[in-house]
Amino acid sequence: MPESKKAGAFTEEERDAMKERAKETRRGSKAANGEKDLLAKIAEMDSGDRVMAERIHAIVTETAPDLLPKTWYGQPAYATKEGKVIVFFQAASKFKTRYATLGFNEDAKLDDGSMWPTAFALVSLTAADEKHIAELVKKAVA
Repeated sequence: MPESKKAGAFTEEERDAMKERAKETRRGSKAANGEKDLLAKIAEMDSGDRVMAERIHAIVTETAPDLLPKTWYGQPAYATKEGKVIVFFQAASKFKTRYATLGFNEDAKLDDGSMWPTAFALVSLTAADEKHIAELVKKAVA
C-alpha cells in the first residue's frame, strides 16, 4: 500500500500544507507581506479556484477591512490584529477535492442557537452566493 494510503498517514498535500504552516509561523503572525503572500498563492491556483479566491478576497476586504490578509496552511485567510484566523479559503486543487471550501474558525461570531455551519462547499460563485458570503463575513466580525 502506498504511504499516502496507509491508515493514519498524511498525504503529500497534507504534508505540504503543514510545511507551509511551519514557514508562516516562523515568519510571525503579523508578517508585513500578508496580502502579497496571499495574492501570490491565489495566482498559483487553478483557474476555477483562482476566480473564486479573487472574488472572496474582494468580498472580505470590502466587508471587513480590519481583517488582515495572510496565508494559513498555504491558503488565503483573513485574521484579526491578534492573528486569529476568522475566515479562510481552501482551493479544491490543494487536496484534489471536488469542491473548494470557505470556512470560519471558532472566533467567527456565527453562533446561531445550538448548531450552525462553519464551512461551505464552493464549486462556483453566483451573485447570490457573493451576497451571502458578505453577510457571513459581516456577522463573523460583528
